[in-house]
Amino acid sequence: MKVLAVGAHPDDLEILCAGTLARLAQQGHRVAMAHACRGDKGHFEIAPNELAQIRAKEARDSAAVIGADSLGLGIDDLELRVERPNVMRFVELIRKTLPDMIITHHPDDYMPDHTVTSKLVFDASFIATLPHTKTRHRHCDKITPIYYMDTLAGVNFEPSEYVDITDSLQTKLEMLRKHSSQIEWLRNHDKIDIIEFVETVARFRGLQSGTRYAEGFCRARAWGRNTTRRYLP
Repeated sequence: MKVLAVGAHPDDLEILCAGTLARLAQQGHRVAMAHACRGDKGHFEIAPNELAQIRAKEARDSAAVIGADSLGLGIDDLELRVERPNVMRFVELIRKTLPDMIITHHPDDYMPDHTVTSKLVFDASFIATLPHTKTRHRHCDKITPIYYMDTLAGVNFEPSEYVDITDSLQTKLEMLRKHSSQIEWLRNHDKIDIIEFVETVARFRGLQSGTRYAEGFCRARAWGRNTTRRYLP
């Protein structure tokens, strides 16, 4: 199975679903980790272009932990809009990776890049099936099922499915630690220890689902995407 996970910024997937991605990779599935934005605004001192290069390397180093592909769409932070050029970037991404399943942000998360990414993934995954919408890659043969990952701190999110990440939590944290620029940024900007934050949320989702640590998801419910198959591990 081919899995495409799409976050707004280079560290979002590590925070919200890396335990699941680690399990999927360990089971032999091909995982692609994509970020829409360059992450160029996430620092007090490092200039945007330099920071974007740092964060691209952090994303590659993190993906390498589980043997995943790291892909970036190159859009500046907070410049993400539901506009045709961006839609087509997402269409191209989906046609290039041909995923059997997509994981992305919930439509009701805490900041604009997250919510716009969610909308773009939903729209593009349908458009990607239309043969007369031309891109470098051939159209997809089906509308890809989408799973929405947790929101930050689980606010306004009620999981319908859980993944036990007890055995992959340390891999998730190893991946997250590759994003050292953001560990510093989140400490200074949001006054949180993101490592502790992530472990706490995983423990809470574990309590909900009867295991030690878990990640929560819900399916995008729409005609053409519903299936009886469970894609999550």
